[in-house]
Amino acid sequence: MPPRAWGGVRVTLLSYTQNAERLCSAAAHSCYSEKGASELMEETDEKKIERRLSAPLASGHHSVIEHASYTFSIEGVSRALTHQAVRHRLASFSQQSQRYVGMEDADYIVPESIAQDEEAAARYRQLMERIWDEYRYLSDRVPAEDARYVLPNACATNITVTMNARELWHFFELRCCNRAQWELRAVADEMLRLAREASPLIFARAGPPCISRGKCPEGKMSCGRPRTELLAR
Repeated sequence: MPPRAWGGVRVTLLSYTQNAERLCSAAAHSCYSEKGASELMEETDEKKIERRLSAPLASGHHSVIEHASYTFSIEGVSRALTHQAVRHRLASFSQQSQRYVGMEDADYIVPESIAQDEEAAARYRQLMERIWDEYRYLSDRVPAEDARYVLPNACATNITVTMNARELWHFFELRCCNRAQWELRAVADEMLRLAREASPLIFARAGPPCISRGKCPEGKMSCGRPRTELLAR
């Protein structure tokens, strides 16, 4: 299997809460109504649903969108990416195992910056080929779970991720930022696009803080380039 230059990643929204915006609107309004959410879920006036949900979102009361969840399949990314992604604690992850899935084929990610530098790309490929040669050698002599210790962060992998909408907002604030690591930022951008297609009201203002809050909290570390293009997607 040839190495993957960046661009072979695939992000799929596998499943999400149906009628998520109606559900979250009902949950939000149940805090202020004599009616329960079961009755409020029967509301069909879209403008009323939007108003009841937009108010708490605008006020930063995002607990009401925790009732909606979204599951993504992220394929063809590096272990460097997944090591960052799994730091998000309010999420569920299922990742391809290097104990049970053989890594005999040299399937690894090549960053664009390396791919564009002919000498660097050649040295990178040579190193990866050497690593996989050693991995195969070890795999014939020790358990795969021990042979994998030589494998690099560049290894291609697949991961399934489930988050509720509130945690997705937090994820997008951190990972859609220009200062986020480039590979995870690209994946987060695509997750945001898919989430916004599924629930446009919930995720209308989701994104890095320059979008979600209207200002950057990074101070002197700010890139100074608001990602306004995300609002047009």
